Amino acid sequence: MSLTRRGTLAALSFLALGACASTPAIPDTTIYLVRHAEKQAGPDPDLTVVGRARAEILSQELQDAGLTEVWSTDTTRTKETAKPVSKRTGLPIQIYDASRQAAFAARLKATPGAMLVVGHSNTIPDLVGLLGGKPGAPIVEADEYDRLYVVTVTRGHTGSELRRYGE
Repeated sequence: MSLTRRGTLAALSFLALGACASTPAIPDTTIYLVRHAEKQAGPDPDLTVVGRARAEILSQELQDAGLTEVWSTDTTRTKETAKPVSKRTGLPIQIYDASRQAAFAARLKATPGAMLVVGHSNTIPDLVGLLGGKPGAPIVEADEYDRLYVVTVTRGHTGSELRRYGE
C-alpha cells in the first residue's frame, strides 16, 4: 500500500472516530418523576380543578418523550395525575409500592425506555436519590407541585435534571 493511500486511510479513520466521539450518547433509560398535582382535602382526595389542569400540562410536556411505562402509587391523587399521560400514550398505569423504593429504583434503572413515576412529596425526592440523581431541597408540602425530575441512565452513568412544569 502506498504512503499516500495509508495517510488517506488514517485520516478517514481519525475522522470517523472523531464523529463517533462527538455524537452524544442516547440514554438507555429516562425516568420522569413528579409529585401528584394539587389535591383536595380528605383521606384519599381527588385532584382540584387546578390539579387536573396541571396533570393535562404534564401530559403535554411529555407527549414527545417516547414513554414506555407509567407508574403511580395506589392513591386517587397520583393516579389522577398520571391519567392524562396514560390516556395520551395508551399505556396502562402500573401501581408501585412506595414503601419498597430501593427495589423499585433498581427495577427502573435496569429497564430500558422512558418512564413516568408519580408519587408524593415525601417519596419522590428519596426515589430520585436512590436512582442516583440529585433530589435538591425538600419539596414544600403546602404548595410545591411543579417539580419534574428527569433521571437518565446512559451506559451505566446516571445524570439528573430538575425542571418545572405548569404555572
